[in-house]
Amino acid sequence: MARPRGWVFTVFLIVLFTLGYLATRLVNLTQIPVFTDEAIYIRWSQIGAQDANWRFISLVDGKQPLFTWIVMVLLRLIPGDPLFVGRLASVLAGAASMVGIWFLSYELFGRKKIAFLSSFLYLFSPFALVYDRMALYDSLVATFFIWNMYLAIRLARSPRLDTALLLGLTLGAGMLNKTSGFLSLYLIPTTLFLFDWTNPKRLIRWIGFVLIAAVISQLLYSVLRLSPLFYMIAQKDMVFIYPLSEWITNPTQHLEGNLRGLFDWLIRYLTWPIFFAAILPAMDRKNRREFLVLYAWCLIPLVGLASFGKVLYPRFVLFMAMPLLVAAATTIVWLYETTSSRVWKRVVMLVMFAPSVIAVFYLLFNPLYAPIPQADRGQYINDWPAGWGVREVNAFLLNQSRDQHITVVTEGTFGLLPYAIEIYLVNNPNITITGIWPLPAQIPESVAEAVKKEPTYLVVNKDEVPIEWSATLLAQYQKGLRRDRYLRLYRL
Repeated sequence: MARPRGWVFTVFLIVLFTLGYLATRLVNLTQIPVFTDEAIYIRWSQIGAQDANWRFISLVDGKQPLFTWIVMVLLRLIPGDPLFVGRLASVLAGAASMVGIWFLSYELFGRKKIAFLSSFLYLFSPFALVYDRMALYDSLVATFFIWNMYLAIRLARSPRLDTALLLGLTLGAGMLNKTSGFLSLYLIPTTLFLFDWTNPKRLIRWIGFVLIAAVISQLLYSVLRLSPLFYMIAQKDMVFIYPLSEWITNPTQHLEGNLRGLFDWLIRYLTWPIFFAAILPAMDRKNRREFLVLYAWCLIPLVGLASFGKVLYPRFVLFMAMPLLVAAATTIVWLYETTSSRVWKRVVMLVMFAPSVIAVFYLLFNPLYAPIPQADRGQYINDWPAGWGVREVNAFLLNQSRDQHITVVTEGTFGLLPYAIEIYLVNNPNITITGIWPLPAQIPESVAEAVKKEPTYLVVNKDEVPIEWSATLLAQYQKGLRRDRYLRLYRL
C-alpha cells in the first residue's frame, strides 16, 4: 500500500506545482507595462512571422534569433495581445526550467524531497518570477543553462551517446538564443568532479562524447551563418564586454566594483535567507563534489562577467542563480529534518520563505512597490524604458482612427517608440506611423504637410516638444513612482 500512496502523493505534488506555476506566471501577466526591449523583440517577431525573409531580423541588432523564433510561432498560433503572447514564451521557458531543476537536483542528490523543494524555490523565486513574465531572452537562457548542466552531469557520471546527443542539441539551442549559451560548453570540464575515476578508461569515452556534443552545438549555431548579418553578433557583444586586449592591460580594474553590484542583485533577488541557505553547503563534506559543481557553474560565469562586463543588468545574473537554488534546497531540507520541534520547523520555514512570498505578492498585485533591485525598478517601472501610458495612447489612437485616417509621429525610430505603437497599430490602414529622432527645433516639412491634411498626433517619451511645433498636450502618463518621467501625447 505504501507504493501506491507514494505514487498518488507525487501526482498530487505535480498537479499542485502546475497550478501554482500557472497562477504565479499568468495572473496579471501584462500588468507591468511593455519594456523597451520587449517592444523591440515582439516587433521583430511580428515582422518575421509575416515574412520568411526576415526570420533572422534580430541579427540586425546583433541578437541571436531563437527567442524571437519562438515568439513568431506563438504569434501565428495565438491571436490576441502581442505583449501577452510575447511574455507567454518566457512563461513556457520558465516551466521547462522548473522541471529541469527537479531533474538536476535529483541527479545530484538522489532525493525527491530536495528535488521538489528546488522546484518550489524556483516557483517562488522573485528572480525567476520577474523574467518568466517578461518577453526577454533571459528566462530562456536560464532554461538551457539548467538542462545543459543536468545533461553534462549525466554524461560525466555515465558516458553515453544518447546523453551526448541531447547535450549537443541543448547546447546548440542555448547558443542560438544568446552568446552566454557558450558558457555551458566551457563549464563541462567542471563536471569531472563527479567522474568515476576508478575506471580511467571511461575518460576516453567521455572526451569523445563531449566532442560529439560540441560539434553538434556548433553545427546548430552555424545556421546563423546563413545570414549576411552574422558578423553583427560579435559587434553587439563588444557593447557589453571589454575586449581581451583592453582587459589584459588591467585585469582587475572593474572586478571589485562589478562583483559588488552583481552580488547585490543576486542577494536582493534570491533574498537573504535563501542566499545564506545556498552558501551553507560549502561546509558539507558528504556531498562536497556535488556542491563544487554547483558553485563552479555559478561563480565562474559570475567572476567572468565581473571581469569583462562593461554594461551590466540584473537579468544577466539570472541563469547563474539557478545552481544556488539547488544548494539552498539541500540546506532547508537538512534544517527541517534535524529540527525536532514542530514550532521551530515552522519558524525555519517562515524565515526562509516569507521574504520570497512577500516579493511575489507585490510583483503580482502591486509591482510599483515590489522589493526588487533599483536597476530593474528603473528599467521596468520608474524610468524611460517603462511603457506606462502606451496602452492608453494606443486605445486613444485606435478610437480616433475608426472613421478617419490619422498620422502618428513618435519621438524615436528604435525602441519603445515607435515599436510599442507599431506592435498594436501598424497594420491599421487608417494609421500612418512615423518615427523621428531626435526631434528637430523646427517641425519637419513632411509632418507639417500631414498636419494640414489630417489629424496628426505626437507621442513623446523623453524630451520636451519644441515651441515651434505648436503642439497641444492631450494627456501625460507618469512613469511608475517618478514625477519627472512621463509619456506624453500631443495633437499637432
